[in-house]
Amino acid sequence: MEEIRLQKFLSNSGVCSRRNAENLIIEGKVRVNGKVVTELGTKVNPEKDEIVCNGEKVKLEKKFVYVLLNKPIGYVTTVKDQFGRPTVLDLVKDVDAKLLPVGRLDMYTSGAIILTNDGDFIFKVTHPKNEINKTYNATVRGIVDKNDVEKLENGVEIDDYVSGNAIVKILKVDEKKNISRLQITIHEGKNREVRKMCSAIGKNVIALHRAKIGNIGVKDLNIGNWRFLSDTEVKSFLK
Repeated sequence: MEEIRLQKFLSNSGVCSRRNAENLIIEGKVRVNGKVVTELGTKVNPEKDEIVCNGEKVKLEKKFVYVLLNKPIGYVTTVKDQFGRPTVLDLVKDVDAKLLPVGRLDMYTSGAIILTNDGDFIFKVTHPKNEINKTYNATVRGIVDKNDVEKLENGVEIDDYVSGNAIVKILKVDEKKNISRLQITIHEGKNREVRKMCSAIGKNVIALHRAKIGNIGVKDLNIGNWRFLSDTEVKSFLK
């Protein structure tokens, strides 16, 4: 087998994402053939070299698995939670693989999230340059008008940056209840970006659901349920 970069090996072994693997290497938590390695350019041969991370021997995954989950509210998108909260992995215990979440959804957002043991897939899907769309359905407090839609689509000021271009549709306006339902499609997906976008136009989110990642949706998948992605679906993300 050809040599590959150490961080790629760790991510493809289901240890963590490639970015987190780089941090583990820099922090001196990875050993190759008994020696601590801290250089990111280090290459290893998975068939010949012994790689140990955080005291545990790591083996390369032989079969990649891709799962689409319709996440319920109340679950965090992490492998382990320091506060003991339920994680998305608690919902896919029947899958015989070390799965990692592809990106994140905050605890109070439901909807589509992919989990896999394919580190390259995680890297490609989450990298901003690939601009994979994420579509959200947001229920907000207040009446949204065309002026609000225009602001959201052109970008609004959030924290220390301006949100990227978005596609926004008004799904429903209920003047009696003083709420609006929006469909918002973005490709950046920074931390709590949709919630912050809506707050920037004075409309706080009271419910948020990610309906689609790319063209793959969870409309036919009940909350808390999951299914495997087909080969065609996986390839659609990698094109």
